[in-house]
Amino acid sequence: MKTDKKKLGAAIAAVYAHLSTTGQAVYAQPETEPAQVTALLAQATALLSQATALLAQAQATPHNTWGTSGRQTQMQANSMMQMRAFK
Repeated sequence: MKTDKKKLGAAIAAVYAHLSTTGQAVYAQPETEPAQVTALLAQATALLSQATALLAQAQATPHNTWGTSGRQTQMQANSMMQMRAFK
């Protein structure tokens, strides 16, 4: 789950970086056609909607409380064995 959040954060950061550099390039060129600006805005909105859909999907996955609890119990038992608490 943690890697999914990292991947999602990296994807959103990449989209934002792409949009910011593309936007700066568009405004740096005075001869930019309005059709090009409209096309870039359409691409940006499509990428943003995909990123928000991925975010919603990542947040929709439930947290496995029982699995976490069992893992914690196993780790505690292993550490107690390593400390030789059961002699």
